Amino acid sequence: MSMQGRLGRRLIQLYAGLVLYGVSSGLLVVAGLGLEPWNVLHQGLAELTGLTIGEVSIVVGAAVLLLWIPLRQRPGLGTVSNVFLIGVAMDGTLAALPAVHAPAVSVARVSLLLAGVLLNGAATGLYIAARLGPGPRDGLMTGLHLRTGRSVRLMRTAVEAAVVVTGFALGGTIGVGTLLYAVAIGPLAQFFLRLFAVPAAGEGSAAGAAASPERAILRA
Repeated sequence: MSMQGRLGRRLIQLYAGLVLYGVSSGLLVVAGLGLEPWNVLHQGLAELTGLTIGEVSIVVGAAVLLLWIPLRQRPGLGTVSNVFLIGVAMDGTLAALPAVHAPAVSVARVSLLLAGVLLNGAATGLYIAARLGPGPRDGLMTGLHLRTGRSVRLMRTAVEAAVVVTGFALGGTIGVGTLLYAVAIGPLAQFFLRLFAVPAAGEGSAAGAAASPERAILRA
């Protein structure tokens, strides 16, 4: 594949992945069975401020990106796109989907949950494999790892535990979906990362994505 062709494919993967990530997050919100860690915080802040969850996601993403400055992290096109596009896609999905009026455990809610987690794994693999810059939250964790010398696993656990506890205290939703996401997202994203990997010049497809900061987060 030519260099121009690889770049075109990477851009398509980046923006498809970010849009689908926002859609998957919207599905998890509608399911109402628990959100991924950062969206627990976003939902809690949305309840507090009156903003939409997508708007809060954008504001929080921009604030986290500012934390990159003391951590000496450098954003890429994918980083900036991540801040804005996921929140817009999430709000668009929530506006398009009707609310689910069903018991807490129902076929409709469980189906939305499973679809959201699976789609989130595919979306994560798409945008990571594009190798155009980590998301602001991924970069925060790897930046803390590099600056403190602590493991990525520890930084991820500490950061995500903090955002879940804070979000829950503010009214964010945690539940079986939060647990399922925590268990499933790593293996799913790794599978789709291998599936969608774009080989760099002179590299194998798996090697092209192996060095990304997001890959380190997924392996934590």
